[in-house]
Amino acid sequence: MSVKAKRFPQRLNIRSGTIDMTHGSGGRAMAQLIEELFVTHFDNDLLRQANDQAAFDVPAGRLVMSTDGHVISPLFFPGGDIGSLSVHGTLNDVAMAGARPLYLSSGFILEEGFPLADLERIVISMAAAAKRAGVPVVTGDTKVVERGKGDGVFITTTGVGIVPKGVNISGDRARPGDAILVSGSIGDHGVAIMSSRENLTFETTIESDSAALHKLVASMVEAVPDIHCLRDPTRGGLATTLNELALQSGVGMQLTEDAIPVRPAVSAACELLGLDPLYIANEGKLICICAPADAQRLLAVMRADPLGAEAAIIGEVIEDAHGFVRMQTGFGGSRVVDWLTGEQLPRIC
Repeated sequence: MSVKAKRFPQRLNIRSGTIDMTHGSGGRAMAQLIEELFVTHFDNDLLRQANDQAAFDVPAGRLVMSTDGHVISPLFFPGGDIGSLSVHGTLNDVAMAGARPLYLSSGFILEEGFPLADLERIVISMAAAAKRAGVPVVTGDTKVVERGKGDGVFITTTGVGIVPKGVNISGDRARPGDAILVSGSIGDHGVAIMSSRENLTFETTIESDSAALHKLVASMVEAVPDIHCLRDPTRGGLATTLNELALQSGVGMQLTEDAIPVRPAVSAACELLGLDPLYIANEGKLICICAPADAQRLLAVMRADPLGAEAAIIGEVIEDAHGFVRMQTGFGGSRVVDWLTGEQLPRIC
């Protein structure tokens, strides 16, 4: 009889079982959940050591770390789920420093009564996303809260990565004259979540753009090491992210509405729902700000990657003591693109 069989006489009933308080108690039930579900699917040498931390060597360079909490509703949506999203979101935040992500950790808060089948589906998706990205989950934690005190599952992920020597990408480096690029169509993720949440149907399926961007970023940094700013426009969308960068750098920005890529289905859905795609969350797009001389080279590199095929130059950085983001509209007018106020789409990531 194997050691595993001695420790756990009966396997988890993943098909019809649910999370109960013993799965967070620190005892045998918790050990079985970790071994038969998390270790089975996240399996790698560091995780298999079963320590409360992961010890690893890192290559030369500046270390980058980022943490994300994921509380999305619904947990499963067109184009992804909370599992893959939790991997992509943290990898992208690390990559926006020009870093190569190395490792991930994950923390799960599970609600009593949550179906084990749904948890396994999430973990399988998460493991697949990490494997595709080449960035393993090497340590983690699990907690269980009483029924009614959670919302199924919350996931926190932390990532670490290394920035190569000579790369200094930061939100305070935008300068007047710089070009503003976006890697593709905006609003896909937020509209996919809203349509799923409200059971809305459209002629064309709208799927989340959730994706890991670090390989695209690596190609961009290789072509132009002196990229000034990178940022993924998640909560608050393109508009709020550009306002953040304008504030950090002490500059203004001038956009051209017709240059901003928005899928017709997303535009129609936003019109129906009374939403502005500029403020809708994205999970697989990035904003790039660079010297004007580098813009066309970066645009070509971005368009050569499937995740940047619809990349576009959408405006430029300008001098503005007020730090306003302005946009030339398709009707020939001009408007201020302000920060998001309120909460257009709660529980979006």
